[in-house]
Amino acid sequence: MARYGKEHKEATRRRIVEAAGRRLKRDGIDGSGLAALMADAGLTNGAFYAHFPSKEHLVATAVADQLHEQRERYLAAAPGRAGVEQMVREYLSVEHRDDVEHGCPSAALLDEIGRGTDATKRAYTEGVLAIADDIAARLQPDDPVSARGKTLGLFAMLIGTLQLSRALANRRLADEILEQGIQSALALLAGD
Repeated sequence: MARYGKEHKEATRRRIVEAAGRRLKRDGIDGSGLAALMADAGLTNGAFYAHFPSKEHLVATAVADQLHEQRERYLAAAPGRAGVEQMVREYLSVEHRDDVEHGCPSAALLDEIGRGTDATKRAYTEGVLAIADDIAARLQPDDPVSARGKTLGLFAMLIGTLQLSRALANRRLADEILEQGIQSALALLAGD
């Protein structure tokens, strides 16, 4: 029986993590069973334990990966405050709101992460702080530590606004919430 090489195993693990990230955001942590997670990756349940010791480990890995991808996208934004404003507008866009599967893991999973394992909470905390520190460095390059609190407040405002917009049945009101969120976020940024 032929064994797959290390590269194949790493590629398969990567495929599982990426598929899990999308599924978890779409259906939630509790709503995503191993069978569905593995089917999304094109694999059987039996292959799971060759890559992860538990679903909880996969969830923590997928959350960390999703936040890393989000951070990479933000790093590609314009420099300085202009880049932060660009991030705000993209985050609170109708397109982002309507594409849960490819959107922010915080807005999709925050309540479940809060009830999750310590490993998932640690992965989430590390990822969010990395994003917050990057944004703080854009806002106050000479003293990013002093901007961390404002950045975390901004992040919380954006997440809550997106979650509220997603929860509303009235599309017009949901769109208005996004626009008001943008204006509130930009006012917070202007209040230095």
